[in-house]
Amino acid sequence: MAHFAVLGPLAVESPPGRWAVLRGERQRTLLAVLLLNAGQHVPVDVLVEALWPDGPPKSATSNLHTYLSRLRDRIEGLRVEHGPPGYRLHVEPEELDLLVFRSAVAEGRRTADPVAAAGHYRRALALWRGPVLAGLHVPRLDADIARLESERLAVFEDCVDAELAAGRHGELAGELQAVITEHPLRERPAAQLMTALHRAGQQGSALEVYRRLRTTLIEELGVEPGAEARRVHAAVLRGEDPVPRLPPPVWPVCQLPPDIGDFTGREAELAELTGVLGAGSGVPVAVLSGEPGAGKSTLAVRAAHRLRARFPDGQLYVPLAGREIGEVLADLLRALGVPGPAVPDDVRARAAVFRGRLTDRRVLVVLDDAVDPEHVRTLLPGTPGCAVLVTSRRRLSGLAGAHRLAVGPLSGADAAELLHRLAGARVARERADAERIITACARLPLALRIAGSRLAIRPHLRLGELAGRLEDEVRRLDELTVSDLAVRSSIALSYEGLRPPARRAFRLLGRCRLADLPAWAVATLVDDPDDAVEELVEASLLEARGADGTGEGRYRMHDLVRLYAAELGDPAPSEGLRTVLAATLALADAAAARLPRTVPMPSPAHEPPPQPLPDELVERLLARPDDWFAAERANLLSLIGTLGARDALLLLDRLGVYLYLHGQYADMRAAYEAVLDTGPPLATVAEATLTLLRHARGEYEEAAVRYRACAKELEAHGDRRTHAWVSANLAHCLIGLGRAEEALQTAAHARELFTVDGSPAELGWVRAAESAALLRLGRIDDAREVDRTALVAARSTGDARVIGEALHGFAWSSLLTGDDAGAVAAITESVDLLRGTMARSALAKSLRTRGAISAATGARDEATAAFGEARELARELHERPRELSCTRALAAGWIGEGRAAQAIPVLRACLDECREMGSRAATGLTWLVLKRAYEATGEGAAAESAEAEAAELLDPRDASAAALRRALLALTEPA
Repeated sequence: MAHFAVLGPLAVESPPGRWAVLRGERQRTLLAVLLLNAGQHVPVDVLVEALWPDGPPKSATSNLHTYLSRLRDRIEGLRVEHGPPGYRLHVEPEELDLLVFRSAVAEGRRTADPVAAAGHYRRALALWRGPVLAGLHVPRLDADIARLESERLAVFEDCVDAELAAGRHGELAGELQAVITEHPLRERPAAQLMTALHRAGQQGSALEVYRRLRTTLIEELGVEPGAEARRVHAAVLRGEDPVPRLPPPVWPVCQLPPDIGDFTGREAELAELTGVLGAGSGVPVAVLSGEPGAGKSTLAVRAAHRLRARFPDGQLYVPLAGREIGEVLADLLRALGVPGPAVPDDVRARAAVFRGRLTDRRVLVVLDDAVDPEHVRTLLPGTPGCAVLVTSRRRLSGLAGAHRLAVGPLSGADAAELLHRLAGARVARERADAERIITACARLPLALRIAGSRLAIRPHLRLGELAGRLEDEVRRLDELTVSDLAVRSSIALSYEGLRPPARRAFRLLGRCRLADLPAWAVATLVDDPDDAVEELVEASLLEARGADGTGEGRYRMHDLVRLYAAELGDPAPSEGLRTVLAATLALADAAAARLPRTVPMPSPAHEPPPQPLPDELVERLLARPDDWFAAERANLLSLIGTLGARDALLLLDRLGVYLYLHGQYADMRAAYEAVLDTGPPLATVAEATLTLLRHARGEYEEAAVRYRACAKELEAHGDRRTHAWVSANLAHCLIGLGRAEEALQTAAHARELFTVDGSPAELGWVRAAESAALLRLGRIDDAREVDRTALVAARSTGDARVIGEALHGFAWSSLLTGDDAGAVAAITESVDLLRGTMARSALAKSLRTRGAISAATGARDEATAAFGEARELARELHERPRELSCTRALAAGWIGEGRAAQAIPVLRACLDECREMGSRAATGLTWLVLKRAYEATGEGAAAESAEAEAAELLDPRDASAAALRRALLALTEPA
C-alpha cells in the first residue's frame, strides 16, 4: 500500500519504508493533479493543460497514457481508473496526508471538549511540511494550492480558539505574531493575539496589535476592522477577558417550555409519538404538520414532557421560525457549554460541533416551526440514542425517513372538554350554544382557546351571543382574536410564505364555496395547478384527501382557512368559478337521471342544463351516480343556500332523489329547511317534502295536517301535478291513521288531479293507496282488481322497480283473497326484481310482506329471515314504522321459541311508539302479540287486558289487519 504526501514537497512511500523517485517533471505533475483531486474524475483536458501549460503537442493523449503507465510501474498498487468523465485516482483516507489532515480537523470540530479539539487540530497541522507541492510549479494548480493554504490558516485559527477556551494562552503569542506578520490583513488571528497578550498581562501590547491592524486595513483597503476585532479591543480597554471561559455543560439540559395545564385530548397522537420516538433504535425523526391553529407546538411540548424519562441527558427546544440556521446553531452550542469564541464561523462546522456534543447522549431535540427540510437535516444528531420531534406548517416532504403525523381538528368530545376547561361550567349548562361555538371554530384548538378565553374574560357574555357572532362568516375571523392570539395572524404566516402563483391559487380556491373540491374543479379554477396545489398542500393550507368513489382526487380547505382566503379577494374575476358551478349543477341533473326516482314527489319540468365539462370526464364521473352523489353531497347541500329560487329547487330535487333513495333524511331535511323562507312555490314544495319525511318517521297526525295545508296552497297556485302527489301521500298517511274511508276519497281526488297521461309510477302510487284503503274497508275483491290493473300497467313499462312495487300490492291482495300460492309467487318475484335495483325502501317493504305471507302460509324460517332482513334495511333507511313492524314480528317468533319473557319489553317499547305515531291498527296488532306473550308467561290478567285493548282498536272490516293477525299469531305458536 502506497502513501502519498502533498502538504509540502510531493512524496511517495511505496512500499512503506521506501521512497519512490519520480524522475520526470511531467510524471510528478500528473500525480500531483490526481492527488489533489483524489477520488474525483479529472477530465483529460485538465490533465493536458497541467502537463503542457504552453500548449499540448499532437501526441498529448498518447503521451498521457505513457506517463500513467510509467507511474504504475514506479508506484506499487497505484489505482487509476479511466472512464468517459476522465481519470480518477483511488486512495484510502489514510494513504494521503491531505485526507488525514481533513479527517483530523473534522474530529476536532465534532469534539465539544476544547482540549481534545485542540489536540486533533495540532495533529492535523503537524502534517504540513511546508507549502503545498513545494518545488513543483504547476500553474493549473495555483488556485487549488491557494485554497489549501486558506484552509490551513482557518484550521490554525480554530485551534487557537480551542486553546484559548482551554486557558492555554501563554504559548500562543509567538505563533500568532508569525501568522500576522505573514498575513497582516487577517483579522481573526489579530483578535486572538490581543486575547492572548491581555491574558498574559500585556494590555498595552494587545492594544498596539489593534492599532497596527486598523492602520494596515485603512491604508491597504480603506476599511475599519470588523465586529469581532472591535469587540475584543473594547473588552481589553475595559480590562475584561474577551473570551469568557464557560463551565462545561451540566447534564441533563432541559429547555422545554412548560406543559400547559388545560391540554386536552390527542391521546392517540401522543401514543403514536411516544412509540416512534421512544423506540430506542437509530435517530428517529417525527414530523407534526397541519393547518394553522391545529395545536402542533402544544402537542409537541406535551409529547416531549412525556418522553423526558426516555431521554435522561436532556431535551433541547429550538424555535426555528424566522431564524438563520447559523444563529440557531450558535445558540445551541452556547447552551451546551461551547464558549463563544470556540463557536466556528462556518455553519457546517457548527453542525459538526453540535453533533459532537450529543455523541452517545440520549437527548430529545424539539425543532418547532421548521420551514426548510435542510435546516432539520443540519440539526439531526449523528449517533443512536437521540430523537428529533419537528413541528411545521409544511409537510417537509423532502425529509427522508421521517415519520409524519398530520395534526387535524380535535374530536367533538375533546373540543367540548377544552371549551369547558377554558370557560367553565356554563359550557355544560348552555350545551347547544357551546356546540355552535365549537362548530364555528371548526374544532381547531387555537380558535377554541380564543373563544374560551373571551368567555372567561367576560363571564356575563352569553354563549349564544358569541355563537351568533362567530356564525357570521363576515366577522368570524375578527371575533377569533384575543390578546396576542389571532387565527387570522396564524394563517397569514403560512400564506406569506407562499410563492405568487400559489398565493393566487389560494385566493381563487377560497372563493369557491364547495366544502371540498374535486380535482377537475381545482384544474378549472387554477391555471397550471400542479405546482401551486402541491405548494398549498405542502404548506398545510390545502388538504389532499385521496380519491373519492368516482376515482377523482379531492382537496379540502379548512373553513377558517377558506374564510381568510376569501377575504383576501382576487384582483381579477375568475370565469372558473362560474364554470365550476355550472358543471356541478349539470352533473347533479345527469346523475339524478341515472338513479331510480323513489321519492313520491314530482320532478320540476326543466331543460337539461348545459355541461361545460368534456363528455369523457362526465361519463367517468357519473359511471356510478351513487358514488358521485356520495362524494358531492356536502358540496351540494352548501350550494343550495347560494342559488336563486329556480336553481335551488332543481338542485334540491336532484339531490333529494339520492338522499331519499338511501334514507338520508337528516340531510334531506336540512336542505329543504334552508329554503322555507323563500316563499311559494318553492317554500310550498319544500314544506310538502319535509312533511313526507315526517310521514316516513311515523308522525302521522302532524303529517296529515301539513299535507292538507300544502294541498290548499298548491291548489291556489294551480300546481296540479304537485297537488296530486301531495294528495296521494296524504292518502297513504290516512291509512296509517286508520281513516280508510277518508284515504279512499283522497286517493280518488289524487287520481283526478293526475293528467290522463300520468306515468305508471305516478298512477301506481295512487292505486297502492286505493288498494290499501279498500282492504282496510274489507273490499278485498275491489282491492285485488286495482292491484291487477296496476300490475298490468307496470309490466308494460319493463321497469323492474315499477313492476316489483306493483307485484307487492298484488301479492298482498292475493293472500287476502285466499290465493296463497299466487301470493307467494308474486312476492317472490317482487323481491327478486327489487334486489336488482337500487330501491332499497321498496325492497324492505316487499321483504316485510314476504315475511307476513310466509308466516301466514306456514313457512316459519323463511318468515323470520325476511323480517330480519327487512328490519335491517329499514333501520339503515331510518324508516321507523317499518322497523317497528318487523321488530314486532320477530318478537312474535320469540314467543313461539319459548322466549316470551324476552319478547315482552320489546313489544311494550313497540307499543309506546305505535301509540305515539297514532296508528290504531299497528297498536292493536301489537296488543294482540303482547297478549300471547303474557299468556306464555302465565300473566292471565295482563293477557285479558291486552286482548281488550286490541279489540277496541282493531276495525273488524280491516282485511289487512286480519291477515297480519293471522301471520303474527302463527309465529307465536310453538316452533
